[in-house]
Formats: sequence, C-alpha cells, structure tokens
Amino acid sequence: MMWTTHAAAHAISAQFIGADAAFTRVTSDSRDIQAGDLFVALRGEKFDGHDFVHQAFTLGAAAVMVDTQADVAGVPAIVVADTRLALGQLAAVWRRKMPARLLAITGSSGKTSVKEMLAAILRVAVGDAAVLATQGNLNNDIGMPLTLLRLRAEHQFAVVEMGMNHTGEIAYLTHLARPDVAAIINAGTAHIGMLGSVAAIAAAKGEILAGLADTGVAVINNDDAFAAMWRDLAGHHQVVDFGLRQAHDVRASYNATAVGNDISVQVGTTTTHIALPVAGEHNVMNALAATAIAIVAGIDMTTIKAGLEGYRGVKGRLQRKPAQHGALVIDDSYNANPDSTRAAIKVLAAMSGKRILVLGDMGELGDDAVAMHAQIGEFAKLAGVDALYALGDLSAHSVQAFGAGGRHFSDLPTLAAELSAQLCAEVVVLVKGSRFMQMERVVKIIEEQA
Repeated sequence: MMWTTHAAAHAISAQFIGADAAFTRVTSDSRDIQAGDLFVALRGEKFDGHDFVHQAFTLGAAAVMVDTQADVAGVPAIVVADTRLALGQLAAVWRRKMPARLLAITGSSGKTSVKEMLAAILRVAVGDAAVLATQGNLNNDIGMPLTLLRLRAEHQFAVVEMGMNHTGEIAYLTHLARPDVAAIINAGTAHIGMLGSVAAIAAAKGEILAGLADTGVAVINNDDAFAAMWRDLAGHHQVVDFGLRQAHDVRASYNATAVGNDISVQVGTTTTHIALPVAGEHNVMNALAATAIAIVAGIDMTTIKAGLEGYRGVKGRLQRKPAQHGALVIDDSYNANPDSTRAAIKVLAAMSGKRILVLGDMGELGDDAVAMHAQIGEFAKLAGVDALYALGDLSAHSVQAFGAGGRHFSDLPTLAAELSAQLCAEVVVLVKGSRFMQMERVVKIIEEQA
C-alpha cells in the first residue's frame, strides 16, 4: 500500500490537516503501530484511541485519522465525523482499487473453518503470496475493513469472513466489500439472544447477497431450512449449492475415520475422493462449502483435493492433543453456541473409552439461555457421553438435565483438579464453551502436566 493523507481524505470527502504524508498500512491498534502507518483512532465503550494519537507518532506512525473532537494541531491527520464509519469508507475505496477476486463467507457456525479450508485450497492453486484471508475472526465492522485495507496488487484472491450480532451489520459489510462470491454456510442459534429467532438470523445472514457484484455468484447450503429464502434473496445472481442431502451442484457421501472423514465429492458426473483430516459431519459440510466456493472461483478438483487433504484445522476447534496420564483432550474451546456444541458432542460420542464433556456457558442466547443449556445436557446424555463437568451459572442447567455423571463447579481450579484425577489412557475429554468463558484454561492445565 502507498497512499497519502490528502488522497485518502479526498477519496472519502474528509478534511485533512498538516503536511501531506504517505502511509503504507492502516491499523486501529496502538500496540501494533509500525513506521509508516495510518493510525485510526476509534472510540469504544472501554477505550478511546484518541488518547494514543501522540504516542502513535512517537512509535513511527505517518499520520492519524481522528474525529472532529480531537486536538491534532501540527501533525498529518485526516479529520472525520466518525472514525469507525470513515474506516469502512476508506476500506471500500481501497478494495475497488485492488484486482483480487473477493470471496465472502457468513454463517452461524463454521465461518472460520470454511475460510481456512478455502484459503488452503487457493494457496495450493496460486501460492501463499497471492491469497489474503481474514486473520482470526476479525469479521466485524472494524476487523473486516482492516482486512480489506490489507489487500495488495499481488493478491489474486481475498477470503473474507462476515460476522454479525445485529440486523444490518452484514448488509453494511457486504456493501463495503462487494464480493464476487458470497457464501452462506448455515443459520443457527448463535446470537439468538440478539435477534430473537433463527428465521431472523437467517435473514441477517442473507444480507450478504445484497452486496454481490453484478456478475457475482451466491453459494448456499441447500440442506439448510432457509435455503429457499436465500435463493430468493440472490435475485438475478447465479446460485451454486452444496450439501449432503438436498444439493444439486456439490454433494457428497462420507465415512468417518479414526482421524477425520473419507469424503466422496460429486460435482456433475465426476466423483473425487478426499481424505479430510478433521472429524465431524459439520466439517464435511465445511469442506463442501469450501469446495463449492473454490469451483466458482475456477479451481479444479485436483487442486481442491490437495488443499483439503493438507488442511490441519484451526486453533481451539476440535484439536486433538495429548493430556496427562495418556488421556486425549479435544480442544474446541475457542467459542460455542448450541449448534456447534452439538456437533462437537457428536465427535466425542464417536470416540471409544470414557468420554467426558467439560462445558462452559454459551453466551448471547437471550431468554432461551436456560432452556438451550438444558437441551445440551439432554443431548450429551442421549449421545452416550459418560460424564459432564460444567463451569458457569447457565451450565448448571446442563448438569441438571444430564443427570447422573454430571457435576457443576463454581471455580476452574476445582474443576481442573477433579478432572485431572479422572484422566488415564482410556479417557477422552472434550472442552467447549463461549469465548468469554476462556475454557482453553482447562486445556492448558491438563496439557501442562502431560
């Protein structure tokens, strides 16, 4: 990137003050400033980036973007009414300057896994340097614009996640990004406390289609109950579907293995056998989504097979790790909602030996939180899980529904101590919970003693 404050300000109809300054990167994190950066000072509930404006220059920033309340006399600055909105405007302008085909992904569960599977395929196809992908889950109205601003002329593809916790958020993001391909993985119960129903969530996910480029293609999960809604929202755009049961374009059968899944992917009259090295039917669906997007992007099945077979999973998502006394821990601690928790429980239930679920609270479920936690307890019991160790107020309802073998803990050290006492070579532990519960602490404790 090489842009100047005057040119960038002009592009978004903003004011600039001070000398014209060239910048090579955009960041909103004062801890991450490098020489030549444009530092965007954002205001949040618990922080104000404007407090770090002068520190930014000390660290080497070339210029800053601030709102009209900031005191930036004598330094290169772009002055706007709202730095968050201006960040999005700047990202939209920059995206339109770059030649990369933009592949956008949304869904209640699986976005990050699909993104990483697709990126693995594309890197086989065109090389690492030609592929940009969302870092981590930076998929909101700050993270996604920052991803777009990382685009460079050498990128042939950009793989971008779009997340949301309220109606209209994905509509905003997709109009910034103008994707060439927009994929909807599924609609489920994540954020139901914010939107009220799965139907409302499905409609919010469908907003991604409103920003499709004129010749863009929609990719949808045809097994999902809301597939017909998404087809309607796609309007005149071509639709490519995927699924295990109802798909016409990319479909599959599979068999679970000790380390993942053997998948037979059918595209037209051609069948390709893929040894996917991650477990769970949900990961088969994730692989089909990545396959469908890659096909639309012009990637052949030989390359898709190589990319998927080389995929090694995402940190904190069904990662198998050795634990103390020869036990196995399945680290799915990064985040949780009822749908992803059921999917993980299915993976645990398919394992041999004593199966222990360590569950932390699931967030953003609103008035349904108690009932949904109870349902998870019932589901785990029916699936054949042997023991449930729970942490958090809401997970107490999971324990109650689970019945015999369920235990609720008020603090993590006690849970970890009791869990450690149960571990041996015949035990498999699944650790799951929403991000705010930080359930990776359990994994770390039993790993440290391995």
